[in-house]
Amino acid sequence: MAVPSEKIGKRYSPTTYAVGREKIREYAAAVGYEHPLHHDLAAARAAGYADLLAPPMFVVVYCAAAFQAALFDPELQIDFAHLVHAGQAFSWQEPVVAGDEVTTTLTVTAISERAGLRFDSFETVSVNQRGQRTARGTWSTIVRGEGS
Repeated sequence: MAVPSEKIGKRYSPTTYAVGREKIREYAAAVGYEHPLHHDLAAARAAGYADLLAPPMFVVVYCAAAFQAALFDPELQIDFAHLVHAGQAFSWQEPVVAGDEVTTTLTVTAISERAGLRFDSFETVSVNQRGQRTARGTWSTIVRGEGS
């Protein structure tokens, strides 16, 4: 199994996601977030937000393009057919609201092999249009070997 460890530290070009009001509503409805801050503009503004508040796990929406760039990067040689999502963890800072433009940068933090399995780790850092960090994420994947 190819393990291109020289790619540790590779940083990808930032991706920017324009957060839309309807995307927040759709996401919140899809995952069962019923709180008015995610659906009702008047409630969000009354709570001090400029617009609808994105649920915390909306982070996966605005980080998706950055993460996909690594997964499909031919230099990393990830066998997508054998890829398993191993985990993710986030820390949140500045809340994300509709109208924000969130820019995410992804870095490869580790690549290793054990027992015929390949382990990849990544970090995302997302900032809004004011340069405030909205979230930091760690993502890990496992690539199973042939026949696994």
